Amino acid sequence: MQPPLLQIEDLKTYFYTSNGVVKAVDGISYSVHEGETVAIVGESGCGKSVSALSVMRLVPSPPGKTVNGKVIYQGNDILKASDSEMRKIRGKQIAMVFQDPMTSLNPVLTIKYQLVEPMKLHLNLTEAQCVDRAVELLDLVGISDGRKRLDDYPHQFSGGMRQRVMIAMALSCDPKLIIADEPTTNLDVTIQAQILEVMEKVIEETKTAMVIITHNLGVVARYADTVNIMYAGKIVESGTCEEIFKNVRHPYTEGLLQSVPRLDARAERLQPIPGLPPDLRNLPPGCRFADRCKYVHAKCTEAMPELETVSDSHVSACWIKDTIGVKS
Repeated sequence: MQPPLLQIEDLKTYFYTSNGVVKAVDGISYSVHEGETVAIVGESGCGKSVSALSVMRLVPSPPGKTVNGKVIYQGNDILKASDSEMRKIRGKQIAMVFQDPMTSLNPVLTIKYQLVEPMKLHLNLTEAQCVDRAVELLDLVGISDGRKRLDDYPHQFSGGMRQRVMIAMALSCDPKLIIADEPTTNLDVTIQAQILEVMEKVIEETKTAMVIITHNLGVVARYADTVNIMYAGKIVESGTCEEIFKNVRHPYTEGLLQSVPRLDARAERLQPIPGLPPDLRNLPPGCRFADRCKYVHAKCTEAMPELETVSDSHVSACWIKDTIGVKS
């Protein structure tokens, strides 16, 4: 088997505030292979987006700082790369689709300028070549009359169209890896489906690997190969998509699945996860999910469980992982 395209090892990113240290990402490890789609799933505030920004080295400093770990891309730890080396990687090797395209796109610059700029920087193309490629990319992501739309500004596009432009920008320099941070947030259901179909088509055609950050388990079931479940800054369960949905081994994952509406169980009430996530400035000594877990016992509040093997491609951080499970 080929080595991973991206290997993250014990990554920790903290925010140093006047009210204490926020341990947003507290020791996560996972890998992404060429052509693979990896999902990072969890509630808001669990550290999903911060982990992605840490990979891209875009965490605002101060107050944020990556205090430990490695981000190995094609054999090199990019956390140790210089700023100039990192600028060559961003956009060209690893691209990112940000959560809110309205704030990610510059409102005073045309779509043409924003699409062409990274190509000039990384691909050494002429202006005419960049424009032709920009038109091709807009067509690829489903924006018709691309040549006419290039001179428009972001506010002249709908939310779904802006997200398509962001995907086109991410693809502009043929990256090997795309990180998509909640790519369908704030879009209606029909547009969400269209955007996801565009991304699936692009990945199939270009063989690009993708990390998709989401709280939508429907997206995960449809598009992901591997799933990492995050809670309070840590990965608590990881496995193939099939294993996560059919052989759950962590109470948090079980809670996420039970809180999703199902067409085949309309008479049953949804079972939301009770309580709130812990304060990341004052984490408990034991399992971080203990206060919300229906299986909790004394050991859960005393010691933090580590990720342990369930199968060759499935791990879980739970003291009672062998006694729980949801069959779907």
